[in-house]
Amino acid sequence: MYVFYEDDGSFKAGHILSETDASLQVESESGKRSKIKRANTLFTFSAPEPAALMKEAAEAAESLDLQFLWECAPQEEFDAPALAADYYGHAPTPVEQAAVLLRLHGAPAYFHRRGKGRYRPAPPDILAAALAALEKKQRQAEQQQAWVDEMAAGQLPEPIAQAAESLLVRPDKNSQQWKALDAACARLGKTPDRLLLDLGAWPHALALHKRRFLASNFPRGTGFPELELPPLDRDLPLADAEIYSVDDITTTEIDDALSVSELPGGKLRVGIHVAAPGLSVTRGSEFDKLARARLSTVYMPGDKIPMQPDSVIQAFSLDAGREVPALSLYAVADPETGEILESETRIERVVVRENLRHNMLDTQITEEALADPCAALPYGHWLRPLWKLAQALSAQREKVRGKPENNSRVEYSFYLDGSPDDPDTPVRLVPRQRNAPLDRMVAEYMILANNLWGGLLHQHGVPGIYRSQQAGRVRMSTQALPHEAIGVPQYAWSTSPLRRYVDLVNQWQLIAAVEHGVSARLVAPFKPRDADLFAIIGAFDAQYATWAEFQSAMERYWCLRWLKQHNITRTVAHVLREDLVRFANAPLVTRVGGMPELERGTAVELDILGTDELSLELDCRYVGQIGPAAGGEG
Repeated sequence: MYVFYEDDGSFKAGHILSETDASLQVESESGKRSKIKRANTLFTFSAPEPAALMKEAAEAAESLDLQFLWECAPQEEFDAPALAADYYGHAPTPVEQAAVLLRLHGAPAYFHRRGKGRYRPAPPDILAAALAALEKKQRQAEQQQAWVDEMAAGQLPEPIAQAAESLLVRPDKNSQQWKALDAACARLGKTPDRLLLDLGAWPHALALHKRRFLASNFPRGTGFPELELPPLDRDLPLADAEIYSVDDITTTEIDDALSVSELPGGKLRVGIHVAAPGLSVTRGSEFDKLARARLSTVYMPGDKIPMQPDSVIQAFSLDAGREVPALSLYAVADPETGEILESETRIERVVVRENLRHNMLDTQITEEALADPCAALPYGHWLRPLWKLAQALSAQREKVRGKPENNSRVEYSFYLDGSPDDPDTPVRLVPRQRNAPLDRMVAEYMILANNLWGGLLHQHGVPGIYRSQQAGRVRMSTQALPHEAIGVPQYAWSTSPLRRYVDLVNQWQLIAAVEHGVSARLVAPFKPRDADLFAIIGAFDAQYATWAEFQSAMERYWCLRWLKQHNITRTVAHVLREDLVRFANAPLVTRVGGMPELERGTAVELDILGTDELSLELDCRYVGQIGPAAGGEG
């Protein structure tokens, strides 16, 4: 004897092995044995065999007219066998009974289930709504399939093109467009971004990279609302100093500048002058909200997205030849030892004489020229004393660190000779040594300012945001802790308030410390244990990492373009570890499959087989070792 029963929402048939009042032991066609509750059985039969019954019933069910069944069915709840008898005009065979059950069960729009083998026909209005929904769903499925077929044939449907950006950034996975794109990706074996790029949703990979970043991080665009910058509410004294700034040629937000004067007894008085937007951009103001939303300027080759509106940059950037508000740190030091004898911070107006540029001076300003007082040196009267003290300050930090800083690696500046949105724009990679004198000198005085100003905040009990490193871990906090890698007792980012929000926050606190001294902790914008400072730290860390990741991706993209533009197919690289190498002629790090195990720093020759501007990957082949490991490569 056989049984037709329900299991996990579907109908099955099997051979009865044994039975009790409550259950049956059933064997399926595959030989699997199951225990079935009697409440789940619908009818028993002796012929045909279960497999044949299920096949014949399924075929018969397809031929049943649903509309006719619905019209024939009683308006109230009914038993399926009774409807089968009415439909066929005789006592239904097991196949006919199973066919009706399969048809009823498979049409929930027409028949609502009310229990084992019992159904009720849907009311006419509900049926009409359900059928309309089914028809709409069918049309959507057909449209979706048409889009899939178009994409598989290399054509981009207009609705997919219009939604392309959102499909990558924040897709609605219930939308037809996403389902079609997902199905097309599965059929073609491509990722969504790859398929959309191949179909022309963006003209090139550069556009895709930028649009994806902007859509994720600047959905309302990168512009600023029209706001009027409030005027300064104070008269500031004018600094009497010969001041110069040193930046890259592309820098437009000039945050810092330096001055120096010689004092009796061989001492030096160094001025570190930092733009003071914190005088007008105050906590809680509309300008503060704009800066806090971005937390930092976003950099990329040939372009940037500023943290501050142009009105703030124009008012406070230390552009040469005009009076600009500044926060100035004056330190009296012994240039022989690097000892800081005294320091003072002032809020004042400064006039920068010239905005000097690295690319114009780096080749002339060498260590040899700085050391020789007779050598021709532009701005030598300003540079030589600053350089001498910078060396002494560096030596002091080196004692604390216990080892010299590794400044031997070459870094690169990116220059685009054309639009940053055009992949065919010529790109220049200009190498610069991290230990170039101008670089080291400026960096040393920024470290000094961040150290002394961090100490000033700590001395007055005014909270600030510090960067520390202990036991190899770098973190930001509100505590003045040592930065072991730099070799200073505390380090508070304070010298880039036009470009970094943390520096702006610290500038507000410094202004309070300068103006109010010991009572500053009571009137500073952020009081001790202010929870908002911790919120800023958390947000800044995350956003700064996002901006840095994008900058790195864009630099890698333009490196790949540089290789292509110069038709470079073979290059030299140095081993970092295992199969990871760094190019000798570009800031590129990549893995090379099949490379033998070599010592760190070993020079190797590589063939560049191809580049992928979407994934930003290189396909390289190891050619051979050029020479022994070069010490210090890193």
